[in-house]
Amino acid sequence: MGTTDATVKSLRLYNTMGRELQVFTPREEGKVGLYCCGPTVYNYAHIGNLRTYVFEDILRRVLERLGLSVKHVMNVTDVGHLTDDGDEGEDKMLVGARERGMTVWEIAAHFTEAFMSDTRKLNIREPHIVSRATEHIGEMQELISRLESAGHTYEAEGNVYYSIDSFPSYGSLALLDRADLQAGARIEVDSAKRNPRDFVLWFTKGKFEHQAMQWDSPWGRGYPGWHLECSAMSMKYLGEQFDIHCGGVDHINVHHTNEIAQSEGATGEPWVNYWLHGEFLIMPSGRMGKSKGNALTLATLEENGYDPLDYRYFLLGAHYRTQLSFSWEAMDAARRARRSLVEQLASLRRDAGALTSTGDIAGRQPGSAQALEVRDRIDDAFADDLNATKALGLLRAFLKRDDVPAIDRLAVALDADTVFGLQLDALSHQDVDQEIAPHLLAMIKEREQARESRDFAAADRLREELKAAGVVIEDSPTGTKWKLE
Repeated sequence: MGTTDATVKSLRLYNTMGRELQVFTPREEGKVGLYCCGPTVYNYAHIGNLRTYVFEDILRRVLERLGLSVKHVMNVTDVGHLTDDGDEGEDKMLVGARERGMTVWEIAAHFTEAFMSDTRKLNIREPHIVSRATEHIGEMQELISRLESAGHTYEAEGNVYYSIDSFPSYGSLALLDRADLQAGARIEVDSAKRNPRDFVLWFTKGKFEHQAMQWDSPWGRGYPGWHLECSAMSMKYLGEQFDIHCGGVDHINVHHTNEIAQSEGATGEPWVNYWLHGEFLIMPSGRMGKSKGNALTLATLEENGYDPLDYRYFLLGAHYRTQLSFSWEAMDAARRARRSLVEQLASLRRDAGALTSTGDIAGRQPGSAQALEVRDRIDDAFADDLNATKALGLLRAFLKRDDVPAIDRLAVALDADTVFGLQLDALSHQDVDQEIAPHLLAMIKEREQARESRDFAAADRLREELKAAGVVIEDSPTGTKWKLE
């Protein structure tokens, strides 16, 4: 893709605010401010959580493919996220610390690194700014003061609350009806709240006496509400108005709705132009969640013989706004399909011969009209609300075209992979660079089939046989590798 205004305007995104596809126009030409709600680091992220971050990575890659300069900010919630969105329950950090016999600070450091490790394994580009809530308490307190001056807050039982009745457009993102909100106000949930949908900006010991993380403030020693952090940190790094805010669909009704009330209540101006939300990953028992007891981690997939990139490929099988059902059978199919794709590209490298060095392929303009047409169709799919699923289908069909030179098919595939993020260049190079006897290659494939069927005893036996024949096997985060001794 090029960098002209026309190509930028060709990108259409589904804006949750308004529930419609809209042409994307950045606030500032050539630049995009992107904020993504990050993890609450009290436990390992499950693969349903990670689906959202892969979708956001696809978004960023498409924006950069269009020639836009993206400033990507993600928060890390290491304080203040309660087990219930209605300001009830315990802080999730305290729960995690108690369960694991660690301090809350140790919990935060451990699970932040675990999350970042998972994203690296999934080839997710790291945000330009990773902002931790505990490092931005001052900015949060400043935002509360602005809201207080604008008449949006009240104090009750030692806590500072946001009054949603002070913000007439409250609930516009979630399509909440004002009459329903008023009816809900008659339901007693928290006796200190004037409206049950009011939310806490600053907690003190008046509500949670034993909170481990506390800071001094004008309203008493305490800690911030969960919703506050995203408003304060996004505006610190992206300004009081920016382009795109992302998260999971579970953030729409409460978290993002409250963020809008806080941010626009403080500035008096529109805050974010485009809201994008990723759908759930569904298990046979329903939506995946730690509290439901059906959460799988990336480590679980690896323990079952899958490469993290198999999971990334699996996620490309459905549009980000479509619920996706998980099963081990589907993961097996994704593993086979990804491996087949890598082998196809390795074969194309062999057919193309000496022209297939990384430097020659990277950014190469296809010479045939058929290849240029398919590349444009793939670009159109990416620009149609990030339809990587359609783009992948177009690529798989194109790779079978024997009437198109191998070098052109390879160039189109590696070009598309700048968005897919499957590391096809490195992996297909690995396959083509290995000079190995056919019977040993057959043994390697037999071992992979044994791992797919979870026959780990057979896989271990084949590993030893290959080692005796001079082939060293390594199962790495980017796939099974081998080398000749």
